[in-house]
Amino acid sequence: MQANEVRSADDARAIVEARGLSHVKVGVFDVDGILRGKYMSREKFLSALEKGFGFCDVVLGWDSYDQLYDNVNYTGWHTGYPDAPVRIIPESCRELPFEDSGLIFLGEFSPPADLLCPRGVLKRVIDRGADMGFKAYAGFEYEFFVFNETPHSVREKHYRNLEPMAPGFFGYSVLRNTVHSDFYRELLALSETMNFPLEGLHEETGPGVLEAAISVDEGLSAADKASLFKSFTKILAQRRNMMATFMAKWSPDWPGQSGHIHMSLRDAGGKSVFFDSAKPDHMSDTMRHFVGGQQKLMGELLAMIAPTVNSFTRLIPGFWAPTEASWGVDNRTCALRVITGSESSQRVEFRIAAADANPYIILSAALASGLWGIENRVEPEEPVRGNAYEKKFPKRLALPRTLWEAAQALKGSKAARDWFGEAFVDHYAATREWEEREFRKHITDWEMERYFEII
Repeated sequence: MQANEVRSADDARAIVEARGLSHVKVGVFDVDGILRGKYMSREKFLSALEKGFGFCDVVLGWDSYDQLYDNVNYTGWHTGYPDAPVRIIPESCRELPFEDSGLIFLGEFSPPADLLCPRGVLKRVIDRGADMGFKAYAGFEYEFFVFNETPHSVREKHYRNLEPMAPGFFGYSVLRNTVHSDFYRELLALSETMNFPLEGLHEETGPGVLEAAISVDEGLSAADKASLFKSFTKILAQRRNMMATFMAKWSPDWPGQSGHIHMSLRDAGGKSVFFDSAKPDHMSDTMRHFVGGQQKLMGELLAMIAPTVNSFTRLIPGFWAPTEASWGVDNRTCALRVITGSESSQRVEFRIAAADANPYIILSAALASGLWGIENRVEPEEPVRGNAYEKKFPKRLALPRTLWEAAQALKGSKAARDWFGEAFVDHYAATREWEEREFRKHITDWEMERYFEII
């Protein structure tokens, strides 16, 4: 049996026993999209397949730097950081190419921690969409920079003067992807082996920046694949004494790094509900309302889409990132790009998305806002034609300009509380407020250069 054939607890037990594994790797994705896990003995793993296991709930109570939140209710010193129940997802089984015959399984938090679990939030959105008669499909595209650095060297350099894998502007360069074909081919092979296959991989514009398009899949599987892709791309790079970063923007000199999502809906029979050959741009009423909902709620849900302080440095004019809740047909200057074509290719590209977002959380926001638009028959604004950066938009399409503002918008969103639940909205908004507060404690190089002498 191969890892991608595992569908049940019985299958998982059979493959572990057939390979004679003494230990199995298990992991859960936290609020920031970081894979937190451990090796589990075969006996413990087989027991956990049936009964689940306990995982210290601190992973729901600390940030990406392992610093404890002081403003959340679910967990903290006041609860003693007990274990939270986790169930193993048998069908998530993947090969571990770097560990002979090794396997990794994903888990997700069980009640009551499921209310805060990123994967659990997405499952609830998908289930609600299914109740409406829709099945969601998504494909993630990621830009990421690769450096000839190690975790030690970047710290020794204080993250300055980093050496990219290759210099200069070489977008879509066959020269670059041939010279560095060993890295490209190893990443392609890794993606096939671990069941997050890539439809495309190419050089982007900038020093050492690549773009990868992950194959389209049903909503939950698409987010699993995106999350694993980010984690194991970084692992592959570090094993080669290199580093990959999915920061939204690491340098003011280069465009930010996107994590665009291509989305479509199908009915129970597998037919596209976005395509209507009789409508302008082949946009069905359902698709138009889906886009209208995404546009209308984009500002309210931006904290789920742009989750870090750094995210907001990407959202500036002229750097291939949108600055308002705009949409257009095949227009890459907009936040939402409607892509027209056949029934199989009609879709919307969620271009507001950055590479640093948690795939489960950002897909929850993108999908829920669209489904909300269908529920409420929300009409989008007029589409943008031409350069969106040069347009004047009404105030209702403005987006929060800081993470703090975005967190306040999320807390006040009735739609968010309806679709994601009170517990998730309160907890997640608090984590984003914490992130902004942590940033405010620090003095940047820009401040030192600007104020130290002259003020």
